[in-house]
Amino acid sequence: MTGTTTAGTPTPTAAVPQARSPQPGTGGDLGPANRWTILAVLCVSLLLVALDATVLHVAIPSLTADLRPGAIELLWIVDAYPLAAASLLILFGTLGDRVGRRRVLLLGYGLFAAASAVAALATTPAVLIMARALLGVGGAMIMPATLSILRQVFPDRKERALAIGLWSALAAVGAAVGPVLGGFLVERFWWGSVFLINIPLMAVIWPIARRLLPESTGERDGPWDVLGAGMAALGILGVILGVKRLGGGAVPYQPVVVVPLAVGAVLLWLFVRRQRRMRHPLVDMGMFARPAFSTSVGCIVLAMLALVGLELIAVQYLQLVLGLEPMETGLRLLPLTFAAMAAGLAGSRILHRLGPRMMVCLGFALTAFAVLALTAMGQHDRPWLLTAGFVTLGFGLETTLFGAYESMLSEAPAAQAGGAAAIGETSYQLGAGMGIALLGSVMNAGYAPGVSGIPGVPAAAGAEAGHSLGEAYEVADRIGGATGEALRTAARGSFVHGLHLTLVTSAALLLLGAIAALRLPRTVEAPARAQSEGADLEGLYGERTRP
Repeated sequence: MTGTTTAGTPTPTAAVPQARSPQPGTGGDLGPANRWTILAVLCVSLLLVALDATVLHVAIPSLTADLRPGAIELLWIVDAYPLAAASLLILFGTLGDRVGRRRVLLLGYGLFAAASAVAALATTPAVLIMARALLGVGGAMIMPATLSILRQVFPDRKERALAIGLWSALAAVGAAVGPVLGGFLVERFWWGSVFLINIPLMAVIWPIARRLLPESTGERDGPWDVLGAGMAALGILGVILGVKRLGGGAVPYQPVVVVPLAVGAVLLWLFVRRQRRMRHPLVDMGMFARPAFSTSVGCIVLAMLALVGLELIAVQYLQLVLGLEPMETGLRLLPLTFAAMAAGLAGSRILHRLGPRMMVCLGFALTAFAVLALTAMGQHDRPWLLTAGFVTLGFGLETTLFGAYESMLSEAPAAQAGGAAAIGETSYQLGAGMGIALLGSVMNAGYAPGVSGIPGVPAAAGAEAGHSLGEAYEVADRIGGATGEALRTAARGSFVHGLHLTLVTSAALLLLGAIAALRLPRTVEAPARAQSEGADLEGLYGERTRP
């Protein structure tokens, strides 16, 4: 089904997208029950990709001691995976629409496993960076394919909403379990073991996916636009790289920020212009003319913009202000993950009871309330407040993202499922990068002035302490005595002030998202073309499937 419409919006009359019928031995013979087995395969696939995004974090100290990378090399070891994945999502999402989504997914499995082996056995930083980049390529092949196959296998919108809830809940589990699993493996083996776990899992899932998953494509008219795919990849890479450097503390007018941002923006402008002129574009820009689609994409960006940078700051607060150990920090954040999982599982029921507009607005409002409630945090631990705030925040955020993803995917034509899924994932990554840059800047603006001009602290030491709370503690330890303690106290208080300022900014962005969500459809509707398309897809993937 193609999803929601609004009053006064004409129903598109495009032809029903073509999808290749499943063939014997390649995922055919699907019955209704097998859809949920397929969903399990897709969820495990996404779980592995989400897991790999965070599993390396706790291995950094051990890895640094072994490979001894420089500061820039260490930065690229961390960034190579998300940068490669984010920049290539549209390329592989649209390629799957042309050559087959299952085919791209299986190739992604193979590359992910091979890159994991190279990363685990890397003996130099350069090899590890290359392997991490290849992992990102494999992840970019897997992520949009899972969502576009889900879109094809679940033509009924009610079933699809439940499937998306399970899919997104597993992603939350992967991101949360990553550091815990990574810490367990590093303590008992060595840092490379965090990559080796991918190989047996991929070896198991590859033949299962090859047998169960149906192959499907979109319309195959015209050649695949290789030049356009390259422009999109390089453009997104440039924008995200510039945003990441800005979030890392670089000055906005420095070349490391300006050059990639400018080049990326120009390439994306040329890409959009090219797609509008092409007879058979990679991405149908007409999708953005649909209020439900464009608004959903904007809501995803705003949600991540408001919250990802805040999450990083919250981790610093728990460890550096409250003095919690890394494991205790992880346990404090678990309620957020569990609440997100609960929202994902309940998402289908909430969507059909409230409708997309009310669901996303409520999610934004609930999250903004949680963020404002957390401004009551101070320099002393208030565990019940933190737990209640994190639970509300996790439930509200997942409710927002669920409603936005479901509306976006349902509004996109089935033939453009891969491209639509890639746009959604790219919006997620772009919002996350922008959030780190924006909220990091707000945090620094609130924090840095509070540690300057402390009596007895040299100007150079005060400037160093203004970079972060962790560096302020190091400077205070070097100075020692009453002056060092005064710097430590001032830095802690200034950090809390900056955190409050960041929370208020985040809440304002979330309320802006709630206003933007008013453009979403009020109810879940099924236009005539969607019903026809759903019936045809039922013939491909439902009880009537034949070899």
